[in-house]
Amino acid sequence: MPKLKTMTLEWTGDSVVFVDQRKLPLEEVYVRCTTHEETFAAIKDMIVRGAPAIGASAAFGYVLGAKEFDGNLNSDEGIRYMESVKERLASSRPTAVNLFWALDRMHKKFLNRLSSENIIDILEEEALTIAHEDIEVNKAIGKYGAELLRDGDTVLTHCNAGALATVDYGTALGVIRAAVEAGKKISVYADETRPYLQGARLTAWELMKDGIDVTLISDNMAGWVMSQGKINAVVVGADRIAANGDVANKIGTYSVAVLAQRHGIPFYVAAPLSTIDLLTPTGKEIPIEERSHKEITHVQGMQVAPNNVKCYNPAFDVTPWNLITGIITEKGVVRPPYDVTLKKLFD
Repeated sequence: MPKLKTMTLEWTGDSVVFVDQRKLPLEEVYVRCTTHEETFAAIKDMIVRGAPAIGASAAFGYVLGAKEFDGNLNSDEGIRYMESVKERLASSRPTAVNLFWALDRMHKKFLNRLSSENIIDILEEEALTIAHEDIEVNKAIGKYGAELLRDGDTVLTHCNAGALATVDYGTALGVIRAAVEAGKKISVYADETRPYLQGARLTAWELMKDGIDVTLISDNMAGWVMSQGKINAVVVGADRIAANGDVANKIGTYSVAVLAQRHGIPFYVAAPLSTIDLLTPTGKEIPIEERSHKEITHVQGMQVAPNNVKCYNPAFDVTPWNLITGIITEKGVVRPPYDVTLKKLFD
């Protein structure tokens, strides 16, 4: 079977290897997963993160689960086992819908090809297809999004929606990459994105590696930077988009959207169709993951808050649809009313 190797992950045929995003940019450490349980842990512990990336990672985890089974996958026992593999992987992160989309697709392929002698090969091919499709989808998103940016624009982005959050290329950063590839001079302000610092650690690192002009700011500087006329557009990614256009993304995105509207700056969301969840009516129904309080009380392992202080650490927030100028997908840019335009993407 063909293999896959990108900045984010590598599929070797019997393992999936991740760059440990918790260690970047100071260390480049790799984690090899040979079982679905190890893949579950890699997703849950944010060794790999970003909605499209965890979807593809879970697909490979599903394949590893099938390889682990010592018996006939076509049997009732085999079917129950693969259902448990799917459920285990799905329990790793609750907010990003791409995770469930990829696992549903893998399990459907499994059930439809039960009688096949080479079922594991078929599942491996499907996981690779999901991964390669993600790369092509990101490039299409980048092409459509690049048309929204003018030569000389400065873009603010939040969190990391780059190659590290996808299989490769990125969604929000894919828009920036595509604009630069088209010959436009684009500069970027990257929010640090507390508490996990994906902007400081990952986005700044990616853009610097690509030679794209990037300036790092702390999260509480965004409004002031906008007021100084330094930002022409905001482009962010998404972890789940509800049917009405409400968007769940990394905590702090909502604040950026409010500030962008206050200053008359267009606010765009770049995301594949697999991030759109038409079965979730509004953002109020999107489950929001709450993570360890240690992520707030400590920075890179160093304690910065009093012992036993009460904490609240939601990993995501929801930006209402009426703060979003447009949603950039692989099928083009859609605008309000999102309850109509998003649905049309699937017709």
